[in-house]
Amino acid sequence: MRARVIEDKCIGCGQCEAVCDTVFQIGDEGFAIAITDDINNELVDDVKMAASGCPTDAIEIKENA
Repeated sequence: MRARVIEDKCIGCGQCEAVCDTVFQIGDEGFAIAITDDINNELVDDVKMAASGCPTDAIEIKENA
């Protein structure tokens, strides 16, 4: 699984980082970034929670092919 933050949608509220700081951080520009390319199984629920809680739907999750 991979997560990506859609930059144009992110408002930098930090909710994703609060839920899953192992995968998401607020970058130098003040917006969220995904800091890992591959999400292990232990983090899947947290990443999904971060995505569903994003107020602007800026987090995209893709399953590995």
